[in-house]
Amino acid sequence: MTAPSVTILDYGSGNLRSAQRALEHVGAAVTVTTDRGAAAECDGLLVPGVGAFEACMKGFAGVGGPQVVGRRLAGGRPVLGICVGMQIMFTTGVEFGVETTGCGEWPGAVTRLDAPVLPHMGWNTVTSPDGSVLFDGIGADERFYFVHSYAAREWELDDDGSSPIAAAKLTWAQHGSRFLAAVENGALSATQFHPEKSGDVGLTLLENWCRSLS
Repeated sequence: MTAPSVTILDYGSGNLRSAQRALEHVGAAVTVTTDRGAAAECDGLLVPGVGAFEACMKGFAGVGGPQVVGRRLAGGRPVLGICVGMQIMFTTGVEFGVETTGCGEWPGAVTRLDAPVLPHMGWNTVTSPDGSVLFDGIGADERFYFVHSYAAREWELDDDGSSPIAAAKLTWAQHGSRFLAAVENGALSATQFHPEKSGDVGLTLLENWCRSLS
């Protein structure tokens, strides 16, 4: 069986090497690059992200990331966002009173968590839906590694059957208030936590995603 090709788009933000090592560990053929052509043609595109929404979005736009993601999703080609790489898939991010336009693949805003202690740093459980591809074989008590102060706290489309986005599989976590820990929406998936820093359970999630690329 041929290893799936995964490109990690390097736009100046993210744990590129740790993500690369984790994906290679589960059998992917990984390229880390700024090249749009490679990002467009691979089996799976990974969008990392660490830091502020505004800075990440600026770097992502600088390498043509929104256009690459949009074209891939229009053709049903998988994309996985991690941490701020998940956040920038939403319409806007609001940090310190500054509103930044995101990729707009999902409606809604990324805002500050309502919690007594920030950042939310460390291990936490999540509640995943039935039929999840990412969490297949992962027990409800397993923990994932988070480090963030902002998140998408609502899913803004009702499941009225009129949109493929409405049928998304949503995974939630709790820190002060509830927030989205992961979304699976057709070809676009994302996690607020860092699977590459989440030990064996994170590797299982990445392996599940890579398996879905074939």
